[in-house]
Amino acid sequence: MKPMLEVILNKTIIMEFDRNTRLPGKQREFLDKMDFDMDEGIRFDGKYYEHPDALQRGKYIAMHLIRAIQTNNRGMINAMCAYLVNRLPSLNQIAAEENNGEVTINLRFDNAA
Repeated sequence: MKPMLEVILNKTIIMEFDRNTRLPGKQREFLDKMDFDMDEGIRFDGKYYEHPDALQRGKYIAMHLIRAIQTNNRGMINAMCAYLVNRLPSLNQIAAEENNGEVTINLRFDNAA
C-alpha cells in the first residue's frame, strides 16, 4: 500500500493525501455521520442507490472531493480524503476526468490488498 492517496484530475496529479494522518475524535465521528447519512441512499451518475455498498460510497465521496478541490474547500477536502483512506484502505488513486462539466471518477486500488 502506498503511503499517499493520489488525486488525479485530467491526467495531472493535483494533490496527495497522507493516509497516516491522525484524525481527532470529532473527525472520526464526522466520518461515522457520513456513513449514517449515506445509509439513507445516495444519488450520483444519474442513479439512485438505496443501499450503497463501499465502492458506491467511495465514488460518491470521491465526486464530492473533486468538487471540494475545484472550490478550494480545504475542510471538505480533508474530510473526504480521510473518509476514503479510512473506509477504503487499499485505495491508492482517484482518477477523475472532466469533460464539458461532466466528471468521470475511477478508483484505483492496491492489487495486493
